[in-house]
Amino acid sequence: MSAWQGLLVRLPLPVKRAVLFRQAHGRWPPRTPRTFVEKVNWRVVHDRRPLIGQLGDKLAMKAYAASRCPSVRVPAVLWSGTDVAAFAALDLPSRWVLKPNHGTMRVHIGRGRPDVAELARITTGWLDEPLFRTRGEWVYSQARRVLLAEEFLGSGEPPVDFKILVFGGRVALVQVDTGRFGDHRRRLHRPDWTPIDVAEDVAAGPVTAPPALLPRMLEVAEVLGAEFDFVRVDLYAVDGEVWFSELTPYPGGGLDRFDPALDVSLGALWQLPPRSAVRRRR
Repeated sequence: MSAWQGLLVRLPLPVKRAVLFRQAHGRWPPRTPRTFVEKVNWRVVHDRRPLIGQLGDKLAMKAYAASRCPSVRVPAVLWSGTDVAAFAALDLPSRWVLKPNHGTMRVHIGRGRPDVAELARITTGWLDEPLFRTRGEWVYSQARRVLLAEEFLGSGEPPVDFKILVFGGRVALVQVDTGRFGDHRRRLHRPDWTPIDVAEDVAAGPVTAPPALLPRMLEVAEVLGAEFDFVRVDLYAVDGEVWFSELTPYPGGGLDRFDPALDVSLGALWQLPPRSAVRRRR
């Protein structure tokens, strides 16, 4: 841990988030949030509802998706635990995906039976929990700290990510990410598939025709997002079916650079709950 991270760990959560927000966006978070990133930051600091708390736990998210929308396909769990030797001893399919149950941005796509020593090297540090300690992202502190292996979808490259922003049960934006493990590109669309040109750090993806499963994906996203004032519903379209990926409460942790106009317009769609409704129950 760097000296800077060591300092962040010791700061009270509101101060920690204010410092991080200032560092990311060049301004302090306001007392009354209005833009999208300001409201993500507000949620990180204040929202302690169990509904939100489950969204740092991938196993819990899978169970939620299956119960709320039984018709959506949910990737099968092949194994969960902490001992990679036990995982390697299983009769595994030709391709599989391994990730922490309680974090993000750590993914390993494997083939067949893995080498235990190599897998242990790859997953070193995966059972720690940096997103709450250094960034204050509360939901990850609520998740079970285990590794999770699930089936690989499709037969070629990893499938395209459809990240759908849902406000009060209504889709407002569809983010399409391709080439996440190589030439990463992104394109934003309105629900009617009108492309949106915005300033982003990720290279712009091509303008394409709407996917055949777009109406079904929008329907699934609104069902899964119905209980939330805001949530990002991450889906895949593989082999003619819609598959669940994740529910994301803090896109970019509220710290990624965001197009200013879009930040304002999406923020206007997000009706935050009152503070009295989001405090932790004692």
